[in-house]
Amino acid sequence: MSETAEHKGAAKAAASGAACRLPPPLRQGDTIGIFAPAGPVQDRNAVEAGLRLLREAGFTIRCRRDLLDRRQGYLAGDDQQRVQELHELWQDPEVKALLALRGGYGCLRLLPLLDWELLAGRRKVLIGFSDLTVLQLAMLQKTGTCPLHGPMLSTLAQSDRDSVRHFLQIIGGDFSHPIRPKGLEVIRPGQACGPLLGGNLACLNHLLATPWEPELRGAVLLLEDVGEAPYRIDRLLTQLALAGRLQGVAAIILGEFQDCGPPEDIWQLLLELTAPQQTPLWGNFPAGHGRRNLTLPLGAEIQLDSQRGELTFTSPT
Repeated sequence: MSETAEHKGAAKAAASGAACRLPPPLRQGDTIGIFAPAGPVQDRNAVEAGLRLLREAGFTIRCRRDLLDRRQGYLAGDDQQRVQELHELWQDPEVKALLALRGGYGCLRLLPLLDWELLAGRRKVLIGFSDLTVLQLAMLQKTGTCPLHGPMLSTLAQSDRDSVRHFLQIIGGDFSHPIRPKGLEVIRPGQACGPLLGGNLACLNHLLATPWEPELRGAVLLLEDVGEAPYRIDRLLTQLALAGRLQGVAAIILGEFQDCGPPEDIWQLLLELTAPQQTPLWGNFPAGHGRRNLTLPLGAEIQLDSQRGELTFTSPT
């Protein structure tokens, strides 16, 4: 569909990291819609545990009856099924947030099929990570509303206590507490501010040269990944650098790179790739595929202080 002038303005603002807005916070009794934009259920017990946690926190759940059984190879149904599910939940006035069932693969295939005018017409919380990165960055660009990079239904109950507490705090709209992660590695010190962008490294690379590629210049870039051989991580980061996408970033935050080789090798590579501009670089930030996965608003302005080892949200609304 063609974009209205208003939606084009929102997209332009989102791409530049300006004027991004968070949707209204959730309250006890609100309805969370569960959707499967990527892969099918792998661990039904983990999904059931996530549902229990949300209900115990006071939320109502809405999802399709076939959600847990829908499967088409490595996808949770065909592209039209998954798009229609997302559209239905987004149109439902009682659904205040959409939480992804899990990642895997499939979100990239949905981007040209989504009704962006419909999605821009309602401000809702979109929560997930991993393969959701492509959907979230596109949503931010097209609607100007910040999605939340954080646990999905299948990972929520397996997250550690701090991550669950932070998840509930952030979806409730509380951005008042600075984040001071335990075990943070300040690889290259410095201070920076800018919109938080990024997510899964491979998915970010998959958006290069597409209409949904984010503008990273001036952004604090969050990167994480899982199960990629060290040479593939090298290739992905080097591709970003050769494409000029690491030039002008305000800072880089490396989350968990689970089963991707020694993290120190990744840190050293990024030190080399960003050496000319001396970009502040953090490692071992609790975001990614492990139990430590703090919920973060993509597109929101944040301040990074290496001396204090903390992140502060400067304009979360």
